[in-house]
Amino acid sequence: MRQGGDRDADSPVRAILDTNVFVGGGFNRGSASARLVKAARDGRLLLVWDPSTRGEIERILNKIPRLSFAAVADLFLPAGAFDGDLDLAAVSFVEDAEDRKFAALSLATGAPLVSSDDDLLSHADKLDVWKPSAFWSS
Repeated sequence: MRQGGDRDADSPVRAILDTNVFVGGGFNRGSASARLVKAARDGRLLLVWDPSTRGEIERILNKIPRLSFAAVADLFLPAGAFDGDLDLAAVSFVEDAEDRKFAALSLATGAPLVSSDDDLLSHADKLDVWKPSAFWSS
């Protein structure tokens, strides 16, 4: 897994997982996305979230047959919660308005964003954004 700069070796890596990571991991148990979700379950990754990102993940997972938010709800720990304001204007360069909350959360918290979304990934020069396979190395 990508190592965060000066983090304590005993503390989990912090990351924001885009909705598509949960979807991809739910359908392909051998994928890098599934390994990231498992790392969160095992306490090696602390999921960074806010009510808007959690709400989107819940809404989308509950709409897809074979997936359910209930299966991952316990990964949204209070320790990873961000309760500040998101500056969506600062990420207006992200074309999809629904993706802006994830990008803004990354800027507000300093946590890397993990996504399979080409729109987000195309802004790696402005965002700390990673493909699941690039973020995960073991």
